Amino acid sequence: MDTPGQEFRLQWRSSRHARRLLTLGLAALFIATVARRPEFAGLAAPALLLLAAGRSQQRPPRVSLRVRPSTRRAFEGELVAIDVLVEDQGACSVRWTWHPGREIEPIGAAAAGGPRARFTFSPQRWGRRQIGTVDVVLRDRWRLAEGHLTVNLPSLDCYPAPAQQRTQVVLSRLPNRLGEHAARMFGEGIEFAGVREYAPGDRQRSINWPASTRRGRLQVNTFAAERSQDVVLLVDGTSDVGEPGSSALDLALRGAAAAARAYLDARDRVGVITYHWGSVGWLGPGLGRRQVYRIIDSMLASERGGAGPVLGSGSGSAQGTSMRRLPRAALPPGALVVVFSPLLDQRFVEILRDMRERGFTMLVVDVLNADPPVRPRSTDRMARRIWRMEQEAIRFSLRELGVPVVHWDGISSLDLPLARYTRRPMIASGARR
Repeated sequence: MDTPGQEFRLQWRSSRHARRLLTLGLAALFIATVARRPEFAGLAAPALLLLAAGRSQQRPPRVSLRVRPSTRRAFEGELVAIDVLVEDQGACSVRWTWHPGREIEPIGAAAAGGPRARFTFSPQRWGRRQIGTVDVVLRDRWRLAEGHLTVNLPSLDCYPAPAQQRTQVVLSRLPNRLGEHAARMFGEGIEFAGVREYAPGDRQRSINWPASTRRGRLQVNTFAAERSQDVVLLVDGTSDVGEPGSSALDLALRGAAAAARAYLDARDRVGVITYHWGSVGWLGPGLGRRQVYRIIDSMLASERGGAGPVLGSGSGSAQGTSMRRLPRAALPPGALVVVFSPLLDQRFVEILRDMRERGFTMLVVDVLNADPPVRPRSTDRMARRIWRMEQEAIRFSLRELGVPVVHWDGISSLDLPLARYTRRPMIASGARR
């Protein structure tokens, strides 16, 4: 993807080589004058003549710079390259110096050859990252003058690297919509559900001949209907505690990205709600691979201190701490709500309790992996114990309401903590608005 070439004005000044020649010439003339030694004037002549001839060289006052990044969107740790080309530089040579931006790690040496350079790097943390700046130095043919230019490289949208998740939590009651999950009702699926007695109109190829022989009457195979479900990912962005790169918000975004991929691969409709200090941003459930990027784009707004809406239909934002402000398109009745939160903000915990009392089926993934700092004082140790007891009380109260809470360390696959709920259908409760 090319960005149009942009013109920049060069700031020309004498190079170090020119200053050395000037020093040599002036020193030789000084010695020739003071010591009355004409041979030193002959030593100064070539340097001064070269400087005089260099002033007549044509140097471009402007150059055009073209920047071509390999992509404008990348995941954490992904390899990205950016090509920079100087146009209309004339007979000047070009030297490049790249200063990487924050959370940008250069990979290997820069491939700089004349007017063209390639810089390879890897973004280390999600968010909108500035690739950095590049210093361009043009030198004339005799290296007597240098034209300096500093250019800001374009920004890069870095997505959280999704965790690993292959299985899905499936509700016991699914809407009447074609999908890939085996429902409890009979239908045209591929998963065997049992046998029943033959009825007029049944297809002949569905007859189970071994069962018919044993029972003395025709028996036909029955299959489970295949349905899809609505899944809403609720991301808590209020408490970003822990080391950068493995904080609670980092794990919440990576877990939600993995869940979005897993459920969309199963042809479920997936949406997202981001909660950040009283503001709520939402993206309505949708299908397709494009929905993954729309979901991640909506979650990236949490880095800017709020949940901004995503361009397109079925998205928006609302102010206030109550989820009752959200429309049915953001939180459809009967949807499975998967929550990624450290459960540190009491207001967010009250929101979860309110949603459960309204009948939503929820599953909380606890992403808290940081403790308060350890200090030798007894009062600090007592405060640490009280803090842990409060956290256990919050999780116990949610379990008492029928909200499962599983802990994820951010390293292993999400399939491990969710295994208990992916092996059998999760009991769904009817949501009421």
